[in-house]
Amino acid sequence: RKNTKRVPSFRKLLRTSQIKLDNKLKNKQYKQKSAAKKYRKEQKKLREAVRDAISRKPFPLEECKKKQVAKKWEEKEEEDALPLDMMDEDDLKLMEDLAQKASFLTRDLSSNEPVHIKKRKHESVIEKYEKVPRRLQTEPEKELIHLLPIKDKSGIIPQTVEKPVLNVAHDEEEDTENMEEAEDFIEEPLPVLTPEEMAAQRRQKLQERKMHIAALASAILSEPDSNIKKLKELRAMLMEQDPNVAVIVRKLVMVSLMEIFKDIAPSYKIRPLTEVEKATKVKKETQKLREFEEGLVSQYKFYLENLEQTIKDWKQRKLKKSNVISLKAYKGLAEVAVKCLCELLVALPHFNFHNNIIVLIVPLMNDPSKMISELCVEAVKKLFKQDKLGYASLGVVKVISGLVRGRNYDVRPEVLKVFLHLRIKEVELQKDSEDIAPKKKFMTYKEKRKNLSRMQRKWKKAEEKLERELLEAEASESKEKKLKLHTETLNIVFVTYFRILKKAQKSPLLPAVLEGLAKFAHLINVEFFDDLLIVLHSLIASGDLSYRESLHCILSAFHILSGQGDVLNIDPMKFYTHLYKTLFSLHAGGTNEDMGIVLQCLDVMFAKRRKQVSQQRALAFLKRLSILALHVLPNSSVGILATNRVFMQTFPRMDLLLDNESQGSGIYLPELDEPEHCNAQNTALWELHLLQRHYHPTVQKFASHLIAGAPTEGSGVLPLDLSQRSATELFETYCMKGMTFNPPVASVAPRRKDTFSQRDSFVDEELNKQLQQHISETVAHKHLDFAKHLKESSLA
Repeated sequence: RKNTKRVPSFRKLLRTSQIKLDNKLKNKQYKQKSAAKKYRKEQKKLREAVRDAISRKPFPLEECKKKQVAKKWEEKEEEDALPLDMMDEDDLKLMEDLAQKASFLTRDLSSNEPVHIKKRKHESVIEKYEKVPRRLQTEPEKELIHLLPIKDKSGIIPQTVEKPVLNVAHDEEEDTENMEEAEDFIEEPLPVLTPEEMAAQRRQKLQERKMHIAALASAILSEPDSNIKKLKELRAMLMEQDPNVAVIVRKLVMVSLMEIFKDIAPSYKIRPLTEVEKATKVKKETQKLREFEEGLVSQYKFYLENLEQTIKDWKQRKLKKSNVISLKAYKGLAEVAVKCLCELLVALPHFNFHNNIIVLIVPLMNDPSKMISELCVEAVKKLFKQDKLGYASLGVVKVISGLVRGRNYDVRPEVLKVFLHLRIKEVELQKDSEDIAPKKKFMTYKEKRKNLSRMQRKWKKAEEKLERELLEAEASESKEKKLKLHTETLNIVFVTYFRILKKAQKSPLLPAVLEGLAKFAHLINVEFFDDLLIVLHSLIASGDLSYRESLHCILSAFHILSGQGDVLNIDPMKFYTHLYKTLFSLHAGGTNEDMGIVLQCLDVMFAKRRKQVSQQRALAFLKRLSILALHVLPNSSVGILATNRVFMQTFPRMDLLLDNESQGSGIYLPELDEPEHCNAQNTALWELHLLQRHYHPTVQKFASHLIAGAPTEGSGVLPLDLSQRSATELFETYCMKGMTFNPPVASVAPRRKDTFSQRDSFVDEELNKQLQQHISETVAHKHLDFAKHLKESSLA
């Protein structure tokens, strides 16, 4: 069984570095505490010994007592003892020998000590006093430094050197001298700098730091392999301690390191070397490359940790002990750190720790600070747009889905709106299951044995090997792999959308969900169509949605029905009725922006479903849209008239509304909300005559074109720049967001005051000449007519 390792999660990878740093800090603090505790214990014992030694004075009281007892015994012995002259010589000698051997006869009977007491108990008080240390500060034990041993014939001889010990007394004397000097120095008044001098001094310091940063950065960029260690020196400047220039220097170093990593990072992910690879001998070039990659990854990791710590300090309103930077300045540092992370997210999606950057950036999309939130949202949008493979997009979508669920759907709508920028090709995702299944590129072994000879099998094997090598050399992602990534990404997106539709229907995220469903609805599995359409209709019928949200519901429903939903037998008449009923909610005010969604809905509802739409419904929408064109801004009028042009060219007999005679029974009921029963065939498009006199020239052109019957050729045809654009494109082209007239109005050159009189006299002379010429011509013509009349009458 293979011994497999579990791959750590993104969050675990993110926390690993911080845990290691915390453990190192705790171990260091524990060692310092234990050393201080040990030192305090030694000092305490030393003080106690000194106190005991001082309190005990060497008075030999016991010896005095012994002497007194000895005198008493001598007196008694003298009284009781027999005279020596009365004893024999043999008895006297025997007594002396016994006295030397018998200890109980010689010992002091007045003492209470046991018989077999040790010799150390008989030590005098003076000897004990001499053993007590006399100095308060003991000499420190000499530490040995173990060197490399020497090997001799006799064996291995260890080598040690004494570690140099600082003289504490000398250091104290130096400290006192330094303190005295400092006091003397403090007593001298410091030179007071003016604000101009302080500003000049600050500019000088800042210029020095800038030059140092530039020198380090240029050295690293010129030769990254040999100067990779200078990254550490540059990164150390992130801890600038000078309060005058600390904020600016740290910002400059952050940006400089970000640009350096973008330039020198390779176009592949650097993996850690295995133990076998480390043990094998390699060339010098390979070893140099390995050292460069290892140093680059480690410095990049430390740099990302510094950026993360800067953001955390700002979020937690946490000040450092040095107090070099204020809390207000931390916000600016955090913004620069976020910008650097966003740049690295977009520029290095293939490099190491990209998933860690995603985990940092995605929660900041929901940050209360608008600037930081917008920076992160724009970075994720750029990443989605440029991600061709889909790996980075999948990672971001996973983290966003987890964030939405973890915050209980209490996130900003912009977080979900980034899903609209996913780069997913619809053609690849619309394939059938048979097309998605991987095709057989090579013959199986059984097929070869059955159909090919031995020599042919040999040649076939060589061909297949060559083809595989060519595919690997191309290094192109297969369509199946890309399709798999896109499918997984969309599944996570739809799961997030459906959770919100099910559990948080009154959430502010609902418009973003509906907009996303409108874009990706045609990619949903057919099994969910019925349930999804029921949910969308219930949302519209509830009346809790805004007008824009209801439009997104309608657009989502028809996107579902226009794709794989064509095979379903579903009549979306209720969606047609709702849109027809709410068209007059649009006007030239704030709802004018919703016209773009209305035009998209009309395109999906009529142009792409023309076979399922009745003539009565098309006529009713054509009439109501023409009325609406009188009440909106010019760009909306152009979009509506472009949609009416599509109606008249797509559906037959739309020219009924260009005739003022009624067709059939009944009268037109404009207030009725049912498009099928309002008798729109009995009215006329009189609104086009008003639109012909519109102040906007493009509206005039479209109105004249529709009155002519929307011809595709002939005198009433539209110009190519208008006829080849869709209604949505025309709506955006003639937008008036900049409060300017589009197309611009031709300006008239102003007249000079001094030339008015001359021009007026010249105009009067010209008018007189023209008037006289006209009168003379008129009189001549009358004379000729009179002569002809006389001639005809005479002939008669």
